[in-house]
Amino acid sequence: MAFLKVVPLEKALEVINSFPLEPEVERVPLKNALGRVLAEDIVSPIDVPPFDRATVDGYALRAEDTFMASESEPLRLKVIGEVNAGDSVDFELKPGEAVYISTGAPLPRGADAVIQFEDVDREGDDVVIYKPAYPTLGVMKAGTDIPKGKLLLKKGTRLSFKETALISALGIAEVPVFRKPKVAVISTGNEITLPGRGLKPGQIYDINGRAITDAVRELGGEAVFLGIAWDDRESLRGLIEKGVECCDMILLSGGASGGIRDLTSSIIEELGEVKIHGIAIQPGKPTVIGLINGKPVLGLPGYPTSCLTNFTLLVAPLLRKLIGRESEVRKVRKRLAHKVFSVKGRRQFLPVRIEGDNAVPILKGSGAVTSFVDADGFIEVPENVEILEAGEEVEVTFFG
Repeated sequence: MAFLKVVPLEKALEVINSFPLEPEVERVPLKNALGRVLAEDIVSPIDVPPFDRATVDGYALRAEDTFMASESEPLRLKVIGEVNAGDSVDFELKPGEAVYISTGAPLPRGADAVIQFEDVDREGDDVVIYKPAYPTLGVMKAGTDIPKGKLLLKKGTRLSFKETALISALGIAEVPVFRKPKVAVISTGNEITLPGRGLKPGQIYDINGRAITDAVRELGGEAVFLGIAWDDRESLRGLIEKGVECCDMILLSGGASGGIRDLTSSIIEELGEVKIHGIAIQPGKPTVIGLINGKPVLGLPGYPTSCLTNFTLLVAPLLRKLIGRESEVRKVRKRLAHKVFSVKGRRQFLPVRIEGDNAVPILKGSGAVTSFVDADGFIEVPENVEILEAGEEVEVTFFG
C-alpha cells in the first residue's frame, strides 16, 4: 500500500476517470422529472396545437365571404351553431355560413378566420360583418407553436418547470433521464458528534457529513448518510462495507492523514485496492482514493475547507459525468483584492469570496468553518508562484 506517497492532481484525476463507471439511463414519470438531466433528445411527436384553433371569442367563417364587407355595405352570414373549447367538430362550413366560437376551440372545416365578437353585430340567426377578414385572422394553425418532428430539448438539459411544462404539452408521460448515482457518505472521528446531541469535552459537531451529503444532492446525485465511524477498525470497516453494499460510490471525511488512528486506507486495502494515498496540493494532501468491488471509495481530508475543495476537484467531475452535466463547471475571472503569499513548490488552492469584480482571499485556515462558509470558491496558485499581486487576474472555481 502506498502510504502518503503524494502524486500530482492530474494523476489523481486520471485514476478517477479510469474508474469503471458509466452513465445509466432510466425512464421516470414526468411528475418526478423536475431537476433531472435528459439522457436523450426530446423531439415533438405531435403538432402543437394539434388542430387549427380560435385565438379570440367571435365568429368562425370563410374569409372570402367577407371580402366585400364595409361600414356602408355590411354583409350578413347565417350562424349555424356554436363551438366551444374541447368540442369535437365534425361538420364543414358552407359559403355564407358562420359559427360562434370561443377561444381555444377547433375551427370547423372550411373556416379559415375568426372575427372578434366586438367587431360584429348579432341579429337573430345572422351575424353582421362590417369589414373584411383575411385568412388566419384570429386563428392559430395546427403546428404553429410546435411542429411535429421539431427538436425541442437536447440531451444533457437539466429540467426546470419550464421544460417539464413543455414536455407535458407534448403528451409525453415518461422521460429518459440519467440515473442518479447513489453515494454513501461517512464521517469519521471520535471527536465528531451529530447536531442535536450534547457536546462532550473535546467534541465538535459534524460539518463534513452535512456538507458532502447536500453537495451530492445539489449536483443531482442521491446521497445516503451512513453516520459517524469511530476511530476503530470494526466501526469504520462496518460502515464502509455497508456503503459498498448499498451505493455506487463511498465518500469519507477524515481518517486519511496517515496517523496511527487513521484507518481508512488500510481498510480499503483489505477490502479492495488503494490507488492513491496523498495528493500534492494544499489544502487537501491527505486524500485516499481506492476501489472496492469496482466501486470508488474516496477518503477526503477532515478539515472542512480541505474536504470541500477536494470534493469539488475530484468528486464533482465524476458525479457530473454520471448524470450528464459535464459542461456545468462554474468558473469566473476576477481581480485579486490583495497580495497573497504562497509556498514555492506546493500547489495551493485558496478559498476566496466574490465581491463585485474582486476575489477576496480568506486566510483563516482550512480548519475554520467560516473559511468555506464565507467562500464562494477557490483560486489555484501554481507550484512555481510565491506571490500573487493585488489586482492580478485570477480564475475562481465555484464550490460544488
